[in-house]
Amino acid sequence: MDTPLKSEVILSVYIVTFLIGLPTNLLALYAFSVKIYSKPLPTDILLLNLVVSDLLFLIVLPLKMHEAASDMKWNLPLFLCSITSFTFFSTIYTSSLLLMAVSVVRYIGVAFPIAYHQLQKPVYAIVSSAVIWIISAAHCSITFITQHAPSLASTHSTVCYENFTEKQLEILLPVRLEFFFVLCLAPLLVCIFCYLNCIVILYRQPRISKMQKQKAIGMALGTLAVFLVCVIPYNVSHVVGYFQGESPRWRYYTLLLSTFNTCIDPIIFYFSSSAFRCTSEKSIFRKGAHNFFRARKQATSSS
Repeated sequence: MDTPLKSEVILSVYIVTFLIGLPTNLLALYAFSVKIYSKPLPTDILLLNLVVSDLLFLIVLPLKMHEAASDMKWNLPLFLCSITSFTFFSTIYTSSLLLMAVSVVRYIGVAFPIAYHQLQKPVYAIVSSAVIWIISAAHCSITFITQHAPSLASTHSTVCYENFTEKQLEILLPVRLEFFFVLCLAPLLVCIFCYLNCIVILYRQPRISKMQKQKAIGMALGTLAVFLVCVIPYNVSHVVGYFQGESPRWRYYTLLLSTFNTCIDPIIFYFSSSAFRCTSEKSIFRKGAHNFFRARKQATSSS
């Protein structure tokens, strides 16, 4: 038996997310814009895309707030439902892929400093960001297909992207399962691999202070925590729904964790990028490359 959704709980989370997330992400947008204009770095470009993703999410959030205030009934035009659903879900997966890309850049910077120095051209980060946007948009186009394909569309539904028919579920449930593996589990495993290796390598660097090493660990664990708390629970509902043959209604509550992620991302921005610090201060995850080239220069001079 399905548990009725508590629309007041959903609305409250949406309101808190909007009030906190909008100003903090606008501040982050300004900070990254200034930083990239002066000196574009791969991590800053990727994080700027993450800010844009969060802001797109927050722009459509008032429509979801209207839905929650209407007791989860959709009283607006159907095309707004499609646009809202597409933006809502695609930005969630764009964020997870961008966090994965940031972890890869940091890992390369620490483990392969020469390669990192050669790959610092902004074009690589721009192309990577574009590919990520395309991947997430292509996957989440299922929201349009489910609601507008002639053989799948339901003309009598009073809710937005819910209460799916049997035909819709036959298409939607396998696609959601693929979402779990490709857009959630794979990025998580990549992040775990990259950050664990970063921590190990940094701890072997004698010129990095204990405080900086602890800060690096905190930064890595914080990013992984975002995945585990904000991304994994919602995507687990895809796996459960696939084996149950239905769309679980409790997934709405796990989706609230992904919604609140837009308030947590600015904290990651603060500790992850030099855009929020003095330009003379170097990022922890770039110190591996910096120390490598300094040691190499000293060895060349002594020889």
